[in-house]
Parts: sequence; structure tokens; C-alpha cells
Amino acid sequence: MRIHTSICDLFEIQHPVIQGGMAWIAGGRLAAAVSEAGGMGTIGCGNAPADWLKKQIDIARGMTSLNFAVNLVMTSPFLQENLELIVREKIPVVATGGGNPGPYMAGLKEHGIKVMPVVASVALAKRLERLGADALVVEGVESGGHVGEMTTMCIVPMVADQVKVPLLAAGGIADGRGLAAALALGAKGAQMGTCFICAQETDVHPNYQEKVIKTRDRSTVVCGETTGHPVRAIQNPFAHEYLKAEKAGADAETLQRMGNGRYPLAAVEGDMINGSILCGQIVGLVKKVQPAAQIVDEVVSEAVALLQKMEGWLC
Repeated sequence: MRIHTSICDLFEIQHPVIQGGMAWIAGGRLAAAVSEAGGMGTIGCGNAPADWLKKQIDIARGMTSLNFAVNLVMTSPFLQENLELIVREKIPVVATGGGNPGPYMAGLKEHGIKVMPVVASVALAKRLERLGADALVVEGVESGGHVGEMTTMCIVPMVADQVKVPLLAAGGIADGRGLAAALALGAKGAQMGTCFICAQETDVHPNYQEKVIKTRDRSTVVCGETTGHPVRAIQNPFAHEYLKAEKAGADAETLQRMGNGRYPLAAVEGDMINGSILCGQIVGLVKKVQPAAQIVDEVVSEAVALLQKMEGWLC
């Protein structure tokens, strides 16, 4: 038995499970592995140039003929060249984050590309629906990386009441219980990132995975709230240094200089002292490194079992 929602039909996938597009972590191998497992994998482009993205697309297509997405950050200096590459390569789905994708949506949709922006407010969700978004990822403050202000529990049903396009809940979801909860809140599936950090197919440094596995429930912090671009990461000496400077009143330019290059320092080079270890609040549930297919299977199986069990609670 499996869970079938409108997200499955929209993206032509078996399970309503989308892997988050984590820059420096989610390359072609991970995207393909998740798609082969029945979900939809995502290549996290971040600030990478088009030649890097083309290589990852080729890797993914060498491993799967199924649909996968590319995640674009709207502030990337290589955004235009990556958009052009996506159109040439006929990528079926584009996920967006880090800014407003509105100016680019019509051009993508003209080429038959489905657009799935990340939103953290009702207002932005309604605006992007009007502009033609095919689905929305509604992300709560529990997520890793850049975060909004509202929890997943609050923002998902609020958006669900105001838009008609299918939603994916994100933030604080790492297992079947989270997927079942997302469906109950009005989403048609879930986007998950943190649990896939420890997939065998990621490109992340092993030190990063080890840190994730050892991290407990209260070990993440949000940095950069005074800059307007808050980020959730695992506590470490760099995060403490950054928060100390922020509390002391450092200006946004100083804080930006402090943060520049810290994420790849952790994800690529494995520096757990001086790097920024982006991770969601649900990290305490991630216990081991395993194949992406096993992660997808465990999430779906647990959600199915839980939904079946819930039927017995009705009388």
C-alpha cells in the first residue's frame, strides 16, 4: 500500500516525498537515487555556475529516466545562465528559493516546466499562485538554512485555506510521522532535507554527516535575525562567535563578511569548528547514514502504517 495524492500526478512520481535542494549536498547522484526510490529528487544549485549544473544533470540522467527537479536560488550570480540551461535541458520541475521567482515563472512555464517556489507566508503564496506556480513548498521556521518566522504547524494550514494549488509541507519533517502530519495539515506531500543529508548518495563531507548523527534535540540555533536573512545551523564555535557579534550590535555588512564561505567550509571541507553546519531542527531524529531509497521507503511505510492505525481511532 502507498500514499497517492495530487502531487504524485503533478510530478509523475510514486510517493509524495520531495527531497530538498540543498546546495553543496544534493547533487545528481542524490537526486537520481531519490527519484529511483519513487519520490522526486532535487539538484541543489545554490550559487554554482551552469557548467557545474550541467555536470550534475548529466549524472542524474545517467542514473535515472524519471523526473527530478533543479533548485534555483534567486540571488545567484549565475541565475540567468542556469535558467537558460534548464530550458535547453528540458528539466521538468524547477524549485525556487532565496527570493521572488515571479519575473521568471512565465518564461519557464512557456517551455512546459513546472515551477515550485518555497514560501513562508500566506501573502507570498497567494501572489505566486496568481503568477502560475504549479505547487508551493510551505516552509516553517524548523527547517535548516534560510528560515521564515512561523512554524510548519501554523503556516501550512493557513496557506492551505487560501490557495488551490497543491502544497508540500517543509520544516521539521524527517520521518513517516511528519509526512502523515503534513497531510493532516492540508499539504499533499512533504519536502525533506535534513534526513537526506545522511543519505549515502550525498556529496557532503563525512564529518558533516557524523555531526548530524551526533546532534541532539536542542542543538540548532538561528543566526542572522538582525540581517533579515536568518539561517538555522548546528551550534558550534563559529555559530557562537557569530551570535556573540550579532548580540553586540555588529552591522549587517560585518555579519555578512563573517558568514561568507562558511557553509561550503563545513559541507565540502568538513570543518566542523569554523564552518556553518546548516541543518533543520528535526536533526535529532537522524541516526545513521543509509541509502536514499531506504530513507524514502521508511518514511512512506511509517506514514502508511500510521494512517491505517488512525482509522481505528474513529468511532
